Amino acid sequence: MALLSLRDVSISFGAPPLLEKVNMQVEKGERVCLLGRNGEGKTTLLNLISGRIVPDNGVIALKKGATIAGLSQDLPPNLTGAVHDVVAAGLGRVGALLEEYHQLTNRLAQDVDESALRRMDTLQERLDKKQGWQVHQQVETVLTRLSLDPDIRFEKLSVGFKRRVLLARALVAEPDILLLDEPTNHLDITAIGWIEEFLEKYGGTLIFVTHDRMFLQKLATRIIEIDRGQLFNWACGYRAFLMRKQAALEVEGDQRNQFNRRLAKEEAWIRKGIKARRTRNEGRVKALIKMREEQKAWRIQTGNARIQIQEADQTGKLVIEATGISHGFGETTLIRDFSVRIIRGDRIGIIGPNGIGKSTLLRILLGDMDPDMGRVRTGTRLAVIYFDQLRDQLDKNMTVQDNVAEGKEMIDVNGRQRHVIGYLKDFLFSPDRARSPVSTLSGGEKNRLLLARIFARPSNVLVMDEPTNDLDIETLELLEERLLDYSGTILLVSHDREFLNNVVTSTLVFESDGVLTEYAGGYDDWLSQRSKPTDKKERGKKPSNGKPKPKKDRLRKLTFKEAKELEDLPGRIEALEQEQKGLYTEMAGPEFYRGTGERIGLAKKRADKLQQELDEAYERWAELETIRETTALKKPYPKTPG
Repeated sequence: MALLSLRDVSISFGAPPLLEKVNMQVEKGERVCLLGRNGEGKTTLLNLISGRIVPDNGVIALKKGATIAGLSQDLPPNLTGAVHDVVAAGLGRVGALLEEYHQLTNRLAQDVDESALRRMDTLQERLDKKQGWQVHQQVETVLTRLSLDPDIRFEKLSVGFKRRVLLARALVAEPDILLLDEPTNHLDITAIGWIEEFLEKYGGTLIFVTHDRMFLQKLATRIIEIDRGQLFNWACGYRAFLMRKQAALEVEGDQRNQFNRRLAKEEAWIRKGIKARRTRNEGRVKALIKMREEQKAWRIQTGNARIQIQEADQTGKLVIEATGISHGFGETTLIRDFSVRIIRGDRIGIIGPNGIGKSTLLRILLGDMDPDMGRVRTGTRLAVIYFDQLRDQLDKNMTVQDNVAEGKEMIDVNGRQRHVIGYLKDFLFSPDRARSPVSTLSGGEKNRLLLARIFARPSNVLVMDEPTNDLDIETLELLEERLLDYSGTILLVSHDREFLNNVVTSTLVFESDGVLTEYAGGYDDWLSQRSKPTDKKERGKKPSNGKPKPKKDRLRKLTFKEAKELEDLPGRIEALEQEQKGLYTEMAGPEFYRGTGERIGLAKKRADKLQQELDEAYERWAELETIRETTALKKPYPKTPG
């Protein structure tokens, strides 16, 4: 029996149903990621599995004796107490006894009290009966594994450590299934790396939701996608999922186009003249009615946002120059003797732990705050727009459309007037949602609204403080594309490592004691550079146009055999990709997993082999092409005749 199974489960909070007769199985030791657009039902599915809500129909079955614990997306309000007690609370009644025992132990360490001693004897007796000492050891073990101080107050911890404590509370009961809803939300990069490493070593079964693509790629052994009320199983990692999903959408589009052509033909037939109607086939009429009903029942996939960034006239070459700036609060130094020169077109990422001063640095660079020491000089013709992670620019009491258009119906977008409702549709707001107050929006909707608000104005300097929180992956990837097309200057604070890798050309990193260092490239480049004892000047040097400097290769020509191989490789790659696309289309079909186990196994092995052959072919092509280009570049110019 599977560890967890859902059979014909449905739940609705209106029409259409959020989940409709879905089926799902999870085996022991799997790490399953739930994917889907904002509002598709990922958190609802976790709540169904955990038992927080019950389905309208269907059965959720858990293997006898199996247990579930989880980490929710939001921190529970008003949670206080020592870390030990918060963690022990995950053990229910025994945890409550341990909590009281821990409190009494601390009390007796300060002052011997007869009543406390008597209560301690009672607690020890009750803990003996409930095997509480073994449970006590579980709490101590988890606290040690997660590097948590048992006596520090929970309410005094940072968001990252609070989430670590809540993870400990979920783990202490040693659940068979661990549920995690956006575990990286609002964590800094250090905390994300820690939780990622911990979960890679975790031996239990994991079901999680995340928008962090690097986290997803490293952890998921299987993906379950929620799309238009249905669950789709993808027995692969994230990269393979993207290719297979695209192939499946193309097949779905082709099938619906064929269906629409057949329906149009039947509609034309039914509307023919009197003579045709007298002889029409009643079975054909019934079939047409059925086709109409089938088309009405279609749930069209939610469209992608159509984000556009309006650009103002160019700034001068110099955008911002900071010289010897230092800043702090009280005895804490946030920024120490930092200098930077930001040139038009730079895309700069900013990395550092929560609370270290990233937002303060932005305010100083923009001239909104004076540093304690040093000076900041800004360039000419700056048109700055700012995305703040707290969304303070949004008025929660106003409607969505009024937050963008300030009471007007029309806004100017790229030199032409657009109705605000039409503009908001580009950001996936329906007309009804556009007229709703901001206070009713989800976190992802608020982020999309803030993007709509700031992008309604032209800019040449874009400052973004944690823009990726709560965005679904599709919107996040579209935002990436628009930022790459943007010709202005970008300052980006983010904990999303993949986002940093894809967008920025250099990275400012908060090191220890207020020191900031600039590294060429994104997050992965920082990791590789910080581990090498390179010269500081070279380490901070920006690459030209955001591209790494080519290595100096030893001059040599391609052999005849290599030249022929290079000529044949594009054709081989194309053939492999065509075979791969066909195989993924077959595997995405509903009939594939109903076939024999041997056939499914062979198809999966061939898919893996194809990916390996493609990787090797691309690597070989890049190697040979580099030799060819290097040789061509190093050839001397031919002498002019005469």
